Formats: sequence, C-alpha cells, structure tokens
Amino acid sequence: MAAIGIPILVTIFAWWFSTGLVLLLDGLRPETFRRSMAFATAFLLAALAGIWGLREEATVAGAYLGFLCGLAAWGWIELSFLTGVITGPVRTPCPPGLSGARRVLAAIGVVLWHELAIIVAAAAIMALSWGAANQVAAWIFVTLWIMRQSTKLNIFLGVRNTGEVFLPDHLRYVGSYFRHRPMNLLFPASVLASAAFCAWLFHHAFAVGATPFDVTAASLLGTLAALAVLEHGFLMMPLPIERLWRWAMDRRTAAGRPA
Repeated sequence: MAAIGIPILVTIFAWWFSTGLVLLLDGLRPETFRRSMAFATAFLLAALAGIWGLREEATVAGAYLGFLCGLAAWGWIELSFLTGVITGPVRTPCPPGLSGARRVLAAIGVVLWHELAIIVAAAAIMALSWGAANQVAAWIFVTLWIMRQSTKLNIFLGVRNTGEVFLPDHLRYVGSYFRHRPMNLLFPASVLASAAFCAWLFHHAFAVGATPFDVTAASLLGTLAALAVLEHGFLMMPLPIERLWRWAMDRRTAAGRPA
C-alpha cells in the first residue's frame, strides 16, 4: 500500500503548498512581482530541462521528478496570470447587462494571452516528452490544464462559491465575469468526467503486472484527478475554503493587500 499511499500524500501536499505559495506571492506588493516572476521563470527553465533529461527515466524517482517538473511549469502559468503579467487585452470589469455571445467574448478577452501561454507551454512540454518512456510531466500539466478550464467554465456559467476571495486586488475586475448560481448544466458532467478519469487512473495503479513506475505515475495522476473532483465540490459548497491556505492569506493581509 505504501507504493500508492506515498504518491497520494505527496500529491496532496504539493497541491496544497504550491497553491498557497502562489496565493502568497500574488498577494504581495506589485513591486515584488518582477522578482517573483524571475524566480518562477528560472524554475520553469529548470523544469523544461528536467523533462528532457527524464525522458527515458521510467523509475519511481523519475515519476516523482516528472511530477514536480509538470507542477513547476504549471506554477509559472498560474503566477504569471495572478500577478497580472499575462492576462488578456481586456482589463476592465464586465459591463452591466452584458449577456450571451458578447459576455463570452468579453470574458475571453480577459484571459486570452493567458490561455495562449498555456497552449504554448503545453506544446513545448509535449514536444519534449513525445514518444518518451516517462511522460508524467506532460500528463500532469495537461491534467491541471483540463481541471482549470473546467473550473473556469463552471465559474463563468454560475456556481455557489466563485472563489473571488482568492483574487488579488489588481485582478478584482475578473470577478465581475463570475456568476453566482445554485447550479449549472456543465457542473454534473464535469464532476462525472473527473471521477471517471480518477477511477481509470487508479485502475492502472492496481493493474496486474504494473511496474513500480506505472503504479507511482498512476497514483500521482489519480490523486490529482481526485483533487479536481474536490475542487469542483468546493464550487458548490458555501464554505470558507480559503482557510485551507490561511498561512498564505494571512500574510497577504500583513503585506497590506487584504484578501
């Protein structure tokens, strides 16, 4: 059980800590953003080099390192958006009464450069690991991308808990594109798809003949998919989920940027 239990614990801790770290950094004073992005970019370049170097490392250590490389690349994406470095051509609140296709286009304008950056990063990571024995980093990045896209769409369509509390001051206008609703038609399908993907991954972890690398990789990815189900659940729970990252949110307030 340790072969599956340890990857589960590692994934949960990495998800919790990396999320809190990004929340902490994007809540600091704007003059710190350039330094934060410089460090994040150094980690991104190291992650890309690591993905190439781990191509044929189909071992337990290779699975963990690939996981960290994929997470580091995604961390750069998240930080670049939340610091306001890469967002979109639209940086104003949603006009009152905007609906339908016009609201969709306006919302796309808010995140356009960010979405293009994700596509470029995904293409680079997939190219580096194409045909390789170790593709954990690519799977991690794409899984996080799909998770985030599903969350964005559900928040746009309407959920109970939009998570506006996590937005830093300079991105408050993004919250005007969110919608508060008890339910939307996409939400059940999102949860079912995430749960099915999670079950499929853990099936591979328990499969007869699975190598230690296969077990570790499937467990890491399966836990990430399970966290996607949890995050979607948070969208419909009127709970102060920001308390999970109180250590980061409190430091935001101490830095003079209230949560």
